[in-house]
Amino acid sequence: MKPTFRTNALRIRRLLAAPVAVLIAAGYFFAGVPHGEAAKKIDVVTTTQDLASIATMIGGDRVRVESLSKGYQDPHFVDAKPSYLLKLRKAALYVQVGRDLEAGWAPGLLNNARNSKIRPGGPGFVDASNGVKILEQGGRVGREMGDVHPLGNPHYWLDPENGLVIAANIRDALFRNDPAGRASYQGRYEQFERQLRSRLDAWRSRAKALGLNGMNVVTYHRSWPYAAKAFGFDVKDYVEPRPGVPPSPKHIQGLTRMMKDENVRLLILEPYFDPKLPAQIAKNAGAALVVLPPSVGAVPEAKDYFSLFDAQLALLQKALAAGGRS
Repeated sequence: MKPTFRTNALRIRRLLAAPVAVLIAAGYFFAGVPHGEAAKKIDVVTTTQDLASIATMIGGDRVRVESLSKGYQDPHFVDAKPSYLLKLRKAALYVQVGRDLEAGWAPGLLNNARNSKIRPGGPGFVDASNGVKILEQGGRVGREMGDVHPLGNPHYWLDPENGLVIAANIRDALFRNDPAGRASYQGRYEQFERQLRSRLDAWRSRAKALGLNGMNVVTYHRSWPYAAKAFGFDVKDYVEPRPGVPPSPKHIQGLTRMMKDENVRLLILEPYFDPKLPAQIAKNAGAALVVLPPSVGAVPEAKDYFSLFDAQLALLQKALAAGGRS
């Protein structure tokens, strides 16, 4: 039977009906979401790659995250590049370690970025240390004490349990700035918590198997009290007599003697310090030197916040197998 004008019109209407149905379904899916919001990402700028990793885990595909420093850099001393101002100017969230870690470079950037949302007190300002139990807080502060932090030791992310506090602070800031994503952020936070707690049990078991519990160590800088708390080792002394102050020959001599007397098996060095002197001290004391990444991105293996601790434990295992006294 030859098609009539009426049958052709019906076919056209049926073809048009399919995309209309798809559009209607899409309308229900995005109900309550303003035009363009579904594709819009929240710009998050962090001071370190550790914070960037956690922000990415919590934000997922609703956020675009950039870090102002790299994990192989000393976070106390970062060049304040003009390009950072552009990043901060468009940011909805700014996340810092706090406790004066970035005091030498971040405040000037924040002031000059002219973005009131991310200044202290603004809805996009996040001090990730809020709620963390800070160690070494309230001690004497003076020029003679070196580069001490009056607000306590700022390397708190190196205790994995504090990662939960950091994640919650970032989650709550995302709630404020992107209410439409609340369910997504909460779900991702809960997933982060489950994974971290599971891995924490595994990390502690591995640390115990390595004999870290109660092990005497020396570190170059005061970066590791939170890691010591998490994994049970005991920091007996430091190559720096005071933070940021180079050791004198007398200090090196006394430190070497103490390491022998206290059976110190490891000397832990951050990757941004010159290894020549620490290597000599470790050799003279009969200990093993281990260059340990304190941040995500410091070594290729530390790709995110979770693999940072995997990388640290692998390097500690390698160092203990290669040298040091039993």
